[in-house]
Amino acid sequence: MELTWHGHSTWHVTVGDTDLLIDPFFDNPKTDLDPSDVETPDYVLLTHGHADHIAHAGEFSEATLVATPELVSYCEAEFDFEDAVGGMGMNLGGTVECGDAFVTMVRADHTNGIMTENDTSGGMPAGFVISDTKPTQVADEDSTTFYHTGDTSLMSEMRDVIGPHLEPDAAAVPIGDHFTMGPWQAAVAVDWLNIDHAFPQHYDTFPPIEQDTNDFEREVQATGSDAEVHALAADEPFTLEP
Repeated sequence: MELTWHGHSTWHVTVGDTDLLIDPFFDNPKTDLDPSDVETPDYVLLTHGHADHIAHAGEFSEATLVATPELVSYCEAEFDFEDAVGGMGMNLGGTVECGDAFVTMVRADHTNGIMTENDTSGGMPAGFVISDTKPTQVADEDSTTFYHTGDTSLMSEMRDVIGPHLEPDAAAVPIGDHFTMGPWQAAVAVDWLNIDHAFPQHYDTFPPIEQDTNDFEREVQATGSDAEVHALAADEPFTLEP
């Protein structure tokens, strides 16, 4: 599995021959890319409807959309998407097969006004657990699994369900504070998830969420977690192995 962070919460994930783009938003200071520099992926995954997560979704409308039905309906009307998983999107708790990847939608504790309009609800916000094998009760040591938390606060579901049952190897967690978890809560999430690799996201995009990633790394170490923290440079691929 190859992971590329494009700043903020935008990730490109390659599983086998399948390309997935999560929360396309290239108006951030970390990336040097414009949407036109990125080939249309097979799938676009949207965690929720805030502008800093769907701003450039329309640039990839030929992809198959993976999002809640509410957000799918909006994107079909506003961005001309014509194809969504299951014809209408998916919802929390579901797993869909996306080419060579299996995508499980999980809860995120956040708000979800579409394009940040607080009077327009986008349904529940979400995170995605992406694996190269279908989740089952039988652990598969050869599988590789990446968890994009979406915008979220700390939630016990990470400890009780996502970590022990979906078994991610790595997770991208927001550390910006103010609108999401900050470094100390994100570190607790890393510990609860029992992952090997932790990637900070959703930070340094605008003043309220400026952070020093060294603070996050220290907080992770303070929990006793063995996770390795990777403060990735944007647009540089990282290979995730079992």
